[in-house]
Amino acid sequence: QVQLVESGGGSVQAGGSLRLTCAASGRTFSRYTMGWFRQAPGKEREFVGTVSGSGTMIYYADSVRGRFTTSRDNAKNTVYLQMNSLKSEDTAAYYCAAGIRGIATMAHEYEYWGQGTQVTVSS
Repeated sequence: QVQLVESGGGSVQAGGSLRLTCAASGRTFSRYTMGWFRQAPGKEREFVGTVSGSGTMIYYADSVRGRFTTSRDNAKNTVYLQMNSLKSEDTAAYYCAAGIRGIATMAHEYEYWGQGTQVTVSS
Protein backbone atom coordinates (compact mmCIF):
# COMPACT_ATOMS: atom_id res chain seq x y z
CA GLN A 1 0.00 0.00 0.00
CA VAL A 2 1.09 3.52 -0.81
CA GLN A 3 -0.28 6.50 1.06
CA LEU A 4 -0.01 9.91 -0.59
CA VAL A 5 -0.41 13.24 1.18
CA GLU A 6 -0.63 16.45 -0.83
CA SER A 7 0.07 19.95 0.38
CA GLY A 8 0.85 23.41 -0.95
CA GLY A 9 -2.48 24.45 -2.40
CA GLY A 10 -3.99 27.84 -1.82
CA SER A 11 -5.24 31.01 -3.45
CA VAL A 12 -3.11 33.05 -5.82
CA GLN A 13 -3.52 35.85 -8.34
CA ALA A 14 -3.30 35.07 -12.03
CA GLY A 15 0.33 35.08 -13.10
CA GLY A 16 1.50 33.85 -9.73
CA SER A 17 3.11 30.59 -8.69
CA LEU A 18 2.51 27.71 -6.32
CA ARG A 19 4.42 24.54 -5.55
CA LEU A 20 2.49 21.42 -4.65
CA THR A 21 4.12 18.63 -2.69
CA CYS A 22 3.10 14.99 -2.52
CA ALA A 23 4.67 12.92 0.25
CA ALA A 24 4.53 9.13 -0.10
CA SER A 25 4.82 6.34 2.41
CA GLY A 26 6.68 3.07 2.01
CA ARG A 27 10.10 1.92 0.85
CA THR A 28 9.39 1.37 -2.85
CA PHE A 29 8.55 4.90 -3.96
CA SER A 30 11.15 4.88 -6.74
CA ARG A 31 9.36 1.97 -8.45
CA TYR A 32 6.24 4.03 -9.09
CA THR A 33 5.34 6.36 -11.88
CA MET A 34 3.81 9.46 -10.32
CA GLY A 35 1.06 11.50 -11.92
CA TRP A 36 -0.71 14.77 -11.27
CA PHE A 37 -4.39 15.24 -12.08
CA ARG A 38 -6.86 18.00 -11.43
CA GLN A 39 -10.62 18.25 -11.21
CA ALA A 40 -12.66 21.43 -11.45
CA PRO A 41 -16.33 21.67 -10.44
CA GLY A 42 -18.55 20.00 -13.00
CA LYS A 43 -15.62 18.47 -14.88
CA GLU A 44 -13.94 15.07 -14.98
CA ARG A 45 -10.45 14.42 -13.69
CA GLU A 46 -7.92 15.88 -16.09
CA PHE A 47 -4.35 14.74 -16.64
CA VAL A 48 -1.72 17.34 -15.77
CA GLY A 49 1.68 15.67 -15.80
CA THR A 50 3.59 12.51 -15.03
CA VAL A 51 7.14 11.56 -14.08
CA SER A 52 8.67 8.09 -14.26
CA GLY A 53 10.17 6.31 -11.28
CA SER A 54 13.70 7.41 -12.14
CA GLY A 55 12.61 10.96 -12.90
CA THR A 56 14.00 10.77 -16.44
CA MET A 57 10.74 10.57 -18.39
CA ILE A 58 8.29 13.42 -18.00
CA TYR A 59 5.16 14.29 -19.94
CA TYR A 60 2.68 17.16 -19.61
CA ALA A 61 -0.78 18.00 -20.80
CA ASP A 62 -0.85 20.63 -23.55
CA SER A 63 -2.74 22.99 -21.26
CA VAL A 64 0.13 23.23 -18.77
CA ARG A 65 3.24 22.48 -20.82
CA GLY A 66 5.75 25.29 -20.46
CA ARG A 67 4.18 26.57 -17.25
CA PHE A 68 4.18 23.55 -14.92
CA THR A 69 7.09 21.33 -13.94
CA THR A 70 6.91 18.04 -12.09
CA SER A 71 9.90 16.46 -10.40
CA ARG A 72 10.67 13.93 -7.71
CA ASP A 73 13.14 13.32 -4.93
CA ASN A 74 13.21 9.59 -4.34
CA ALA A 75 15.46 9.95 -1.30
CA LYS A 76 12.66 11.91 0.34
CA ASN A 77 9.74 9.91 -1.11
CA THR A 78 8.39 13.15 -2.50
CA VAL A 79 7.07 14.45 -5.82
CA TYR A 80 6.55 18.12 -6.68
CA LEU A 81 4.46 20.15 -9.06
CA GLN A 82 5.81 23.64 -9.63
CA MET A 83 3.08 25.80 -11.16
CA ASN A 84 4.06 29.10 -12.74
CA SER A 85 2.13 31.69 -14.74
CA LEU A 86 -1.10 30.45 -13.22
CA LYS A 87 -4.37 31.18 -15.00
CA SER A 88 -7.92 31.22 -13.74
CA GLU A 89 -8.60 28.04 -15.72
CA ASP A 90 -6.03 26.25 -13.55
CA THR A 91 -8.44 26.48 -10.62
CA ALA A 92 -9.16 22.93 -9.48
CA ALA A 93 -8.51 20.32 -6.84
CA TYR A 94 -5.12 18.80 -7.60
CA TYR A 95 -4.32 15.15 -6.91
CA CYS A 96 -1.15 13.13 -7.01
CA ALA A 97 -1.28 9.46 -7.93
CA ALA A 98 1.03 6.45 -8.04
CA GLY A 99 1.03 3.69 -10.64
CA ILE A 100 3.18 0.85 -11.93
CA ARG A 101 3.28 1.75 -15.63
CA GLY A 102 6.27 3.54 -17.07
CA ILE A 103 4.35 6.57 -18.32
CA ALA A 104 0.62 6.99 -17.82
CA THR A 105 -1.75 9.80 -18.76
CA MET A 106 -5.07 8.19 -17.86
CA ALA A 107 -6.52 8.08 -14.37
CA HIS A 108 -7.36 4.37 -14.52
CA GLU A 109 -3.66 3.57 -14.93
CA TYR A 110 -2.94 4.72 -11.37
CA GLU A 111 -3.48 2.63 -8.25
CA TYR A 112 -3.11 5.07 -5.37
CA TRP A 113 -4.36 8.61 -4.92
CA GLY A 114 -3.86 11.44 -2.51
CA GLN A 115 -6.65 13.38 -0.87
CA GLY A 116 -6.26 16.41 -3.11
CA THR A 117 -5.34 20.02 -2.46
CA GLN A 118 -7.30 23.01 -3.71
CA VAL A 119 -5.74 25.58 -6.02
CA THR A 120 -7.71 28.74 -6.68
CA VAL A 121 -6.48 31.32 -9.18
CA SER A 122 -8.18 34.70 -9.34
CA SER A 123 -8.04 36.91 -12.40
